[in-house]
Amino acid sequence: MSKLPSYIELTRPGNALIAAASISIGAFVSGGIEPLRHVLIACLSGMCIAGGGNAINDYYDAEIDRINRPQRPIPSDRVSRKGALLFSQILLAVGVGLGAALGWKTGIIAVCASLLLTLYSHRLKRIALVGNGVVSLVAAMAFIYGGLAVGRFGPTLIPAWFAFLFHFGREILKDIQDCIGDTIFQAGTLPLRCGERTALIVGTHLFLLLILSTIIPALFRIYGTAYLVVVVLGVDLPLLYIIRSMWRDAGRANISRLSLILKVDMLIGLLAIYLGAA
Repeated sequence: MSKLPSYIELTRPGNALIAAASISIGAFVSGGIEPLRHVLIACLSGMCIAGGGNAINDYYDAEIDRINRPQRPIPSDRVSRKGALLFSQILLAVGVGLGAALGWKTGIIAVCASLLLTLYSHRLKRIALVGNGVVSLVAAMAFIYGGLAVGRFGPTLIPAWFAFLFHFGREILKDIQDCIGDTIFQAGTLPLRCGERTALIVGTHLFLLLILSTIIPALFRIYGTAYLVVVVLGVDLPLLYIIRSMWRDAGRANISRLSLILKVDMLIGLLAIYLGAA
């Protein structure tokens, strides 16, 4: 039991809760959260898959994390690599099992998400843009997963697109933040292959495309006024600040701060989508 908090830390609980929130919003925008039991099972499944994906990422990144994030459970010797691997496999298996219990469509998405997260950590993370795109795709799939849990997924494509762009931009910023450790271990991330300036340019274009995309549902009256107010003030303006700030200072400390702001911005974005569909 003494190691339980460290194992929970491996899952990055905040990210797991965001996954559950995304699944819930996906169900809600599809017309409601009934049957509620299905939504709850999908949320638990998504949390297990997200947690398992984070744990296996720590397993593969143990040596890099000794430089980039020495406080994480494995490099700080609070959890063994073998224990982290077994824990991740259990979580992924439970997540897939719960997804399959809801139906074959959710089962396929659960399997695909688990495989993609494992491949990402094992190999794809070190391929410029490919790894970033895989993580972003899995994040987008959470909304579709929620829609499928209640039998409807068409309306989830809008928030899924938002999530894809949002996570893509944030992942590139995280690559800039991790350049020191990634350089030592010769990771093939975008800032290492093409330079920090190129990474900033790509991140900027992704965030600007996201800002433009968030306005479109309001213009076509898919989402209402409450959505527009919250998304402009709570998401788009902070994104413009982040773009300005990352160009002024791309140092590790500032990028880490901006990454945290983006995580909060993510929650505000979920609120905006909820208000838009309410």
